Amino acid sequence: MHPSTVLRTFLIIIASVFAHVALFAQGAAIKWSKNGNSYYRIEDGDLCLFTLPQHSKTVVVTKKQLTPEGQTTQINGRSFSFSADEKKVLFFTNTKKVWRLQTRGDYWVFDTNTGRLTKLGKNRPISSLMFAKFSPDGAKVAYVSEYNLFVEDLATGNIQQLTKDGNRKFINGTFDWVYEEEFFCRDGFRWSPDSKSIAYWQIDARKTKDYLMVNNTDSIYPFAVPVEYPIAGEAPSPYKIGVVDIASGKTNWMDIPTDATLQSYVPRMEWAANSNELIIQHLNRHQNQSDLMLCNAQTGASQVIYTEKDSAWIDILPTWDNDYIWGGWDWIGNGKEFIWASEKDGWRHLYRISRDGKKEQLITNGNYDVMDIAGIDEKNGYVYFMASPNNGTQKYLYRTKLTGKGVAERVSPANQEGTHDYELSPAATYARHIFSNYYTAYTDEWISLPDHKGLNGENKVNDKLAKASKNNGIEFFKVKTIDGIEMDGWMVKPRNFDSNKKYPVVFYVYTEPWGQNVKDQFGIADNFLYKGDMASDGYIYISIDNRGTPVPKGRNWRKVIYRNIGQVNIRDQAMAAREICKWPFVDTSRIAVWGWSGGGSATLNLMFQYPDIYKTGISVAAVGSIFTYDNVYQERYMGLPQENKADYVQGSPVTHAKNLKGNLLYIHGSGDDNVHYQNAELLLNELIKYNKQFHFMSYPNRTHNISEGPGTYEHLSTLFTSYLRSHCQPGAR
Repeated sequence: MHPSTVLRTFLIIIASVFAHVALFAQGAAIKWSKNGNSYYRIEDGDLCLFTLPQHSKTVVVTKKQLTPEGQTTQINGRSFSFSADEKKVLFFTNTKKVWRLQTRGDYWVFDTNTGRLTKLGKNRPISSLMFAKFSPDGAKVAYVSEYNLFVEDLATGNIQQLTKDGNRKFINGTFDWVYEEEFFCRDGFRWSPDSKSIAYWQIDARKTKDYLMVNNTDSIYPFAVPVEYPIAGEAPSPYKIGVVDIASGKTNWMDIPTDATLQSYVPRMEWAANSNELIIQHLNRHQNQSDLMLCNAQTGASQVIYTEKDSAWIDILPTWDNDYIWGGWDWIGNGKEFIWASEKDGWRHLYRISRDGKKEQLITNGNYDVMDIAGIDEKNGYVYFMASPNNGTQKYLYRTKLTGKGVAERVSPANQEGTHDYELSPAATYARHIFSNYYTAYTDEWISLPDHKGLNGENKVNDKLAKASKNNGIEFFKVKTIDGIEMDGWMVKPRNFDSNKKYPVVFYVYTEPWGQNVKDQFGIADNFLYKGDMASDGYIYISIDNRGTPVPKGRNWRKVIYRNIGQVNIRDQAMAAREICKWPFVDTSRIAVWGWSGGGSATLNLMFQYPDIYKTGISVAAVGSIFTYDNVYQERYMGLPQENKADYVQGSPVTHAKNLKGNLLYIHGSGDDNVHYQNAELLLNELIKYNKQFHFMSYPNRTHNISEGPGTYEHLSTLFTSYLRSHCQPGAR
């Protein structure tokens, strides 16, 4: 119920419009050179090197060189990566989607010394290679194919199969559905720094039950599509961490203790700044205790070096800092220390931890949350990070001393209020800067650091700001409820708004720990499902972020929702709506709410628990019973259902469905592998039981995003718009 939800759908649409600003996908649009004074990018089919600050261009690999011998068409590289010496380039092409991302395809190596282009995995099926990467010495490439790990010698072309027992239920070097979905674990192996061995995950999903999705559309006879999917209360798939020696092919397994009944998780694993040890993050089943462990790669012996506990849950780094989805561990001092994040003082702060875990130093100080780690300039003694101490809807670049001394200094210019993103060079001397706010379109520029000056005299963001108009109808506001909770919101009023008249209100909700709706960024208040202009049609459009959403307002704001999803978040939203209903220009007979996935669940709960407020609801791909959702997500925020079943019951929309009074449209795709179609039928049964009349739309074989198939988006948008207009009529009265 997270960013593969409506938020992810929205981001996909935004990304398609502003594709040039996409930074953080696998194989991002640019790759920094090793020295950090230049970057690589594919331009007009050529791989080019751009040297800063002049931005001079050098073609490194031409289109012709990327055309395989005997063919007339060049390979279309979706992404690329370099060997450590930057003499060989790995191109990823002919890609296929695995669950959420295009992570399976073909790989080609181009050698800049010889000019030779070679396809890897010559005996493997087409588009079956995953996560290929050079050994640190550049002599080999390792990859996963069909759940097994391979290594290929670039000089001889010899392919060595390192694991041989892999299948859909016994997975080497990558992950099952829930690890990928909830821990962002996709690439499941790491080269040792000396290029002699590979550490990898093995996931045993043989006892994990399958959800069977029924495909009724792709053949005359329907067939089942199995997805290994552990629901809340089911034990996780057991894991192993192995280190395979390339020369012998032998794997040594790490000795990591686990609970024999409940099991546990290892969501992060890296080499510990040498070729002898691994460092892992080990989470208990409840995800409220994190143990950092060093493992001896030869003997498998492990020791806990650092432990953290939380009365709610512990967020792993990739859940709030997207860069780390593809791995990484922030070592400093040549492996003597590392940087770690914790919320133990009430705010998400960075600490430096000694290798043995016995010493720690707080780096970031103050009542603010670190929103992500932008870069580490160890040479000059700084860490760069994103934060917004004074406004939870915005994001800025800061830096502070790695010693923890002194106060953090804001690097983002004071006049640029809004949301900033950066891609820092390795030495933090240059950065690609992207900015937007609610009235200024996404703009990117190249800057120097730490002075934040545009290269070659350019000043693109300030130029765009100077021309932008704030009069686009969006207003940010705060609302305080009867419970004393103050929340941020945005609102778009109708065009030609008349405060003496009354207007319908449409609330857009998400409400759970994976979604912040109220951000000061461009396009944030667009309703991508509405055909037309809501403001011109006479709607007030509003979104509010309740407690429990990932807003940078401290640990307590985010974690008050623990064991209270479907209760605290729903009351916060409803009490905020009740205050808004007091505004003299709001027509309380025309109050609508809509959302997708977690927002769909919130829509149902709001309609059912507060039918006096919400008269019309449109719910898409909602979790009707939270007992059905996956264990990693649901148990993280709700505990184990075996231990607190009542919380699950109270938080589930089906429990309250009998209270429906208003107009409800429910929408779900029958091929949803995330929030399964079962939720729709459980909800429908409950509504039918109590003779509650409603409207329902099923999209055959569509996934959670309901985006597949010709005409789907047009139909969904038309349905959404016509239902809203019919049951929550637009315009002033």
